[in-house]
Amino acid sequence: MLEYFLSFLILTGAALTFIGSLGLLRLKDFYMRLHGPTKATTLGVGSLLIASAVFFSSRDAGISLHEVLITLFLFITAPVSAHLLAKAALHLNLHSHARIPVNPARPVEDKDSEIAGAGSTAPAKENSSTDMSSPHKPV
Repeated sequence: MLEYFLSFLILTGAALTFIGSLGLLRLKDFYMRLHGPTKATTLGVGSLLIASAVFFSSRDAGISLHEVLITLFLFITAPVSAHLLAKAALHLNLHSHARIPVNPARPVEDKDSEIAGAGSTAPAKENSSTDMSSPHKPV
Protein backbone atom coordinates (compact mmCIF):
# COMPACT_ATOMS: atom_id res chain seq x y z
CA MET A 1 0.00 0.00 0.00
CA LEU A 2 2.88 2.37 0.75
CA GLU A 3 4.28 1.84 -2.74
CA TYR A 4 1.00 3.01 -4.30
CA PHE A 5 0.94 6.13 -2.14
CA LEU A 6 4.57 6.94 -3.00
CA SER A 7 3.91 6.30 -6.69
CA PHE A 8 0.94 8.65 -6.56
CA LEU A 9 3.04 11.39 -4.89
CA ILE A 10 5.88 10.97 -7.38
CA LEU A 11 3.62 11.00 -10.44
CA THR A 12 1.65 13.96 -9.10
CA GLY A 13 4.86 15.86 -8.34
CA ALA A 14 6.31 15.11 -11.76
CA ALA A 15 3.09 16.16 -13.52
CA LEU A 16 2.79 19.41 -11.56
CA THR A 17 6.45 20.26 -12.14
CA PHE A 18 6.03 19.60 -15.85
CA ILE A 19 2.88 21.76 -16.01
CA GLY A 20 4.70 24.58 -14.18
CA SER A 21 7.59 24.36 -16.63
CA LEU A 22 5.20 24.48 -19.59
CA GLY A 23 3.53 27.51 -18.06
CA LEU A 24 6.88 29.24 -17.78
CA LEU A 25 7.59 28.47 -21.42
CA ARG A 26 4.20 29.09 -23.02
CA LEU A 27 2.51 31.98 -21.19
CA LYS A 28 2.50 35.44 -22.78
CA ASP A 29 4.03 37.95 -20.39
CA PHE A 30 6.04 38.20 -17.19
CA TYR A 31 3.08 38.35 -14.80
CA MET A 32 1.50 35.24 -16.29
CA ARG A 33 4.83 33.41 -16.33
CA LEU A 34 5.21 33.99 -12.59
CA HIS A 35 2.36 31.57 -11.92
CA GLY A 36 4.13 28.58 -13.50
CA PRO A 37 7.10 28.25 -11.17
CA THR A 38 5.42 29.64 -8.08
CA LYS A 39 2.23 27.61 -8.10
CA ALA A 40 2.52 24.32 -9.95
CA THR A 41 6.24 23.77 -9.63
CA THR A 42 6.23 24.53 -5.91
CA LEU A 43 3.49 21.97 -5.34
CA GLY A 44 5.24 19.47 -7.64
CA VAL A 45 8.60 19.70 -5.91
CA GLY A 46 6.84 19.67 -2.53
CA SER A 47 5.05 16.47 -3.50
CA LEU A 48 8.32 14.86 -4.57
CA LEU A 49 10.01 15.89 -1.33
CA ILE A 50 7.13 14.55 0.77
CA ALA A 51 7.36 11.24 -1.12
CA SER A 52 11.08 11.13 -0.38
CA ALA A 53 10.49 11.89 3.31
CA VAL A 54 7.85 9.15 3.61
CA PHE A 55 10.07 6.64 1.83
CA PHE A 56 13.17 7.26 3.94
CA SER A 57 11.12 7.50 7.16
CA SER A 58 9.66 4.06 6.46
CA ARG A 59 13.12 2.54 5.92
CA ASP A 60 14.78 4.08 9.00
CA ALA A 61 13.70 4.21 12.62
CA GLY A 62 13.12 7.98 12.79
CA ILE A 63 11.49 10.71 10.75
CA SER A 64 13.49 12.09 7.83
CA LEU A 65 13.65 15.81 8.61
CA HIS A 66 15.89 16.85 5.72
CA GLU A 67 13.07 16.72 3.18
CA VAL A 68 10.58 18.31 5.55
CA LEU A 69 12.91 21.27 6.13
CA ILE A 70 13.56 21.65 2.40
CA THR A 71 9.79 21.58 1.74
CA LEU A 72 9.11 24.23 4.39
CA PHE A 73 11.91 26.40 3.02
CA LEU A 74 10.51 26.03 -0.50
CA PHE A 75 6.94 26.86 0.57
CA ILE A 76 8.13 29.96 2.40
CA THR A 77 10.61 31.35 -0.13
CA ALA A 78 8.77 30.75 -3.43
CA PRO A 79 5.76 33.01 -2.69
CA VAL A 80 7.97 35.69 -1.16
CA SER A 81 10.30 35.77 -4.17
CA ALA A 82 7.33 35.80 -6.58
CA HIS A 83 5.82 38.71 -4.67
CA LEU A 84 9.08 40.65 -4.83
CA LEU A 85 9.48 39.94 -8.55
CA ALA A 86 5.93 41.11 -9.26
CA LYS A 87 6.44 44.21 -7.15
CA ALA A 88 9.64 45.05 -9.02
CA ALA A 89 7.86 44.55 -12.35
CA LEU A 90 5.07 46.89 -11.25
CA HIS A 91 7.65 49.44 -10.12
CA LEU A 92 9.31 49.29 -13.56
CA ASN A 93 5.89 49.60 -15.29
CA LEU A 94 6.37 46.33 -17.12
CA HIS A 95 3.70 45.84 -19.79
CA SER A 96 1.01 43.24 -19.21
CA HIS A 97 -1.37 41.66 -21.73
CA ALA A 98 -4.17 41.67 -19.15
CA ARG A 99 -6.84 44.33 -19.42
CA ILE A 100 -7.13 46.94 -16.67
CA PRO A 101 -10.34 46.34 -14.71
CA VAL A 102 -12.87 49.16 -14.87
CA ASN A 103 -14.72 50.22 -11.74
CA PRO A 104 -18.41 50.53 -12.76
CA ALA A 105 -19.13 52.88 -9.84
CA ARG A 106 -16.61 55.46 -11.08
CA PRO A 107 -16.91 56.79 -14.63
CA VAL A 108 -13.68 56.99 -16.58
CA GLU A 109 -13.00 60.58 -17.62
CA ASP A 110 -9.59 60.13 -19.14
CA LYS A 111 -7.85 56.92 -20.13
CA ASP A 112 -4.42 58.32 -19.14
CA SER A 113 -5.60 59.32 -15.66
CA GLU A 114 -7.06 55.82 -15.15
CA ILE A 115 -3.73 54.20 -16.03
CA ALA A 116 -1.74 56.66 -13.92
CA GLY A 117 -3.98 56.08 -10.91
CA ALA A 118 -3.72 52.28 -11.31
CA GLY A 119 -7.17 51.81 -9.86
CA SER A 120 -6.76 53.94 -6.76
CA THR A 121 -9.70 56.06 -5.65
CA ALA A 122 -7.54 58.94 -4.41
CA PRO A 123 -6.77 61.71 -6.90
CA ALA A 124 -3.20 61.93 -8.14
CA LYS A 125 -1.01 64.37 -6.18
CA GLU A 126 0.54 67.31 -7.93
CA ASN A 127 4.31 67.66 -7.68
CA SER A 128 4.81 70.43 -5.13
CA SER A 129 7.79 71.69 -3.21
CA THR A 130 6.04 71.01 0.12
CA ASP A 131 5.70 67.26 -0.54
CA MET A 132 7.71 65.57 2.23
CA SER A 133 7.36 62.04 0.82
CA SER A 134 10.26 62.55 -1.56
CA PRO A 135 13.74 62.04 -0.11
CA HIS A 136 15.15 64.76 -2.40
CA LYS A 137 15.12 68.41 -1.37
CA PRO A 138 13.35 70.87 -3.67
CA VAL A 139 15.61 73.09 -5.73
